[in-house]
Amino acid sequence: MKLSSRSKFVMLVGVFVVPVALAYMAYFSWRPATHSNYGELLKAAPLQHTQGAGLDGQPFSLDDLQGKWVMVHVGPAACGTDCAKQLYLMRQTRITQGKGQYRIERLWVLTDGATPDATLLQEHPGLHVWRPENTAFTEQFPAGENRASHIYLIDPLGNLMLRFPENPNPKGIMKDLKLLLKASQVG
Repeated sequence: MKLSSRSKFVMLVGVFVVPVALAYMAYFSWRPATHSNYGELLKAAPLQHTQGAGLDGQPFSLDDLQGKWVMVHVGPAACGTDCAKQLYLMRQTRITQGKGQYRIERLWVLTDGATPDATLLQEHPGLHVWRPENTAFTEQFPAGENRASHIYLIDPLGNLMLRFPENPNPKGIMKDLKLLLKASQVG
């Protein structure tokens, strides 16, 4: 079958025009599902009053953790079931990041003068347990009713930036961390 010169011209125009027309239609009419993060974004602000002490009483500043992503639990030393779940979830979601786990630190900010249970601390190697020098530090962590109900995230520059909901979904936290580690060149 021999094509006329007009058919050849129409086919040639179709090869170049159809993809452009499809791209135009896709760009202006097709919208992918919006991407949303699992945690609640907070107005990023540098944390103040970052001086304090570790469990051993030695001075420790949160500035020492800058350059790392920090998952934070804020609560008393008496760790109930919800607290234990959060500490476990922080540990496990950090581990799931594979080789990126070394870019993440975990911090338990104590809000009272008591000491946490030693057996609980043994279950969480590498967990920083810290008592702020100034009680105003904990007021920087927004919460509806109870700060201890949330896991917070501090970025590598020392800004409080994300709060996960009460009774968080581990997959949601893992997904947010994975995206942040992938997108961030800092930490």
